[in-house]
Formats: sequence, C-alpha cells, structure tokens
Amino acid sequence: MSDDQSYSPEAPFGRIKIRVSALVFCGDEVALLRRDRPDDIHFFTTIGGNVSAGEPLDSALARELEEELALAPGSGTEPELLWLMDARVTRPGNTPSPRKLHLIYRLHVSPDVRRALATLEFDELAEGGHEVGHVQWIDYRQAADLPMFPPIGAALAQLASPTARPSTVGLPAVTDDEYSWI
Repeated sequence: MSDDQSYSPEAPFGRIKIRVSALVFCGDEVALLRRDRPDDIHFFTTIGGNVSAGEPLDSALARELEEELALAPGSGTEPELLWLMDARVTRPGNTPSPRKLHLIYRLHVSPDVRRALATLEFDELAEGGHEVGHVQWIDYRQAADLPMFPPIGAALAQLASPTARPSTVGLPAVTDDEYSWI
C-alpha cells in the first residue's frame, strides 16, 4: 500500500485494538481460560481483555484480572510486561477483524490467594448470553502444544522458570498464515 492510501476501519485490520492479559502463576502452574467448543474441542486464552478508549493499561489489566479471576489489586506480585505480540488474524463473524496488539504480563500469587480465585469466567456474547471460560491451572512447561490464543504456548514452555526473564519481549507476529480460529 502506498503512503497516499489510508486504511479504512471497515477493512480487515483497519482498526487497532490493544489487549492486556496476564499469566498468573502459582508456583509452576499458570492460570489459563479454557474455552470448550463442540466435538470436545478445547482452546485456551490468557486472562485478560481489550483496553477501553482512554483507559490506562495498568487499570485495564487490574479490571480484567478482577472481572475474570476475582483477583483484587495487590493480591499478587506487581505485574511485569513479559511479551508483546502483533496479531492480524481473521476472526469468525461479519465484523472486520482488527489488528490486535497483545501486551502479556506476568504476576505471581500465593496458594492461599489461588484458592480464593474464580474457577469460571462468563464472557458476554454479541448476540446475547455468555460463553463460559473454565480457569485451568497448567504446568507452564506443558503449554507448548496447547491450542492457545494468543499463540504463546511455545514461548511460555521455554521459560527456564516461572520467574525467568525471556530473551526478548517482542514475539513473532501472528497472521492468518500461522493461525486459524477454532
């Protein structure tokens, strides 16, 4: 596309959204949301959601953690940015898919805090009703082969420990060539 052309919000990836999420660790296990599909197909997502217009990133992350896990601010370690991923993936439905920048944070909770966290998450659907997400704790080293979005399973499994610094913050971009929705 030449410099004199502009993107239309109605075109695929013509809008940019920011999604904050967290990998919440308790020891070697990390909390993920498991979404169940027909035919006994499951996929996983990180705990989080879209940032609202004008909302500070740290406020958005705190809001999402409270909504999805019932994790009150200050109940875990200070969230630290672990990874950034640029996603240009076509989603099902009639609405043009946005380009989405995923900011993936990490924090740690104690076993006592973990016991008090939510086990289910209810995502509102555009057509009404809810999609249920099951909070599942998984050994982070087993994440490589999980069907996950954003697709960070391999990077997660490669961490030397739950507190290890990754070698890079920027993960490879994901497009329709690498990922398709379940």
